[in-house]
This record gives sequence, C-alpha cells and structure tokens, in this order.
Amino acid sequence: MSVQFNHTIVGCHDNRETAEFWADILGLDIGKEAGPFIPIPLAHGAVFDFARVPPHISEIQPQHYAFLVSEAEFDAAYAKIQRYKLDHWADPQQHGINEINHHDGGRGVYFLDPNGHFLELITVPYGGWPA
Repeated sequence: MSVQFNHTIVGCHDNRETAEFWADILGLDIGKEAGPFIPIPLAHGAVFDFARVPPHISEIQPQHYAFLVSEAEFDAAYAKIQRYKLDHWADPQQHGINEINHHDGGRGVYFLDPNGHFLELITVPYGGWPA
C-alpha cells in the first residue's frame, strides 16, 4: 500500500461553528460527530476532524489549508466569501486585499476561518496541470 493522507485535526474554539463554516464555504457535508470530533470528509477519502482546543489555550496557532477546487466550486465559494463580507487576499502575505490571483492560468484566493486558520482555494495546482 502506498502512503496516503488520511486525516488531520483542526483545533478550534468552537468546533461546530468552524465545521459549519468550512462545510458551507467548500460545499461539503459534515459527517457524524465522533467523540470530540466533528468530521468533514473529502472526496478522496481524507477527513478534517474539528476539535475544540482545551479551555486553557486562548490562542490557536494558525495553520494553512489549501484546497484544489473546480472553477464552479471556486465561483460558489467565492460568492460565499463575499456574502460573509470576509476580507480575502490574492496572496498569503495578505496583499491585494479583496482580490484574487490568476497564477498558473487559474484563480486563487486566501481568507481566514473563525479561528484564524489560513484557507486557500486554487483552481489549478501550483506549476500548472501536468502535460
């Protein structure tokens, strides 16, 4: 068997709020809650498990999560980003406020979730599609 990415835990202050935010933006379904985790499964089998950080942790270390999406999925997600009136950027350094990029002939955008995690949507992988 080859190595495959299976799941990761996303630390958050409110796991329900965060899972619902990600699911809404990405057009995904929330899975059945399992213990302290609220899962969002992806098409290729990997899962994001949303869990509350312990109460004594006031600051969450922001992580970066990038998603390769179709043009239609990008349009739908970007409409939601605008509906939420979220600041968003054309690059990870947060330049080009409320703009998108057109790297590798596609589109991309960066924005924050309710916990400060950096989310990225791209329609073409870095370096472009293989020939």
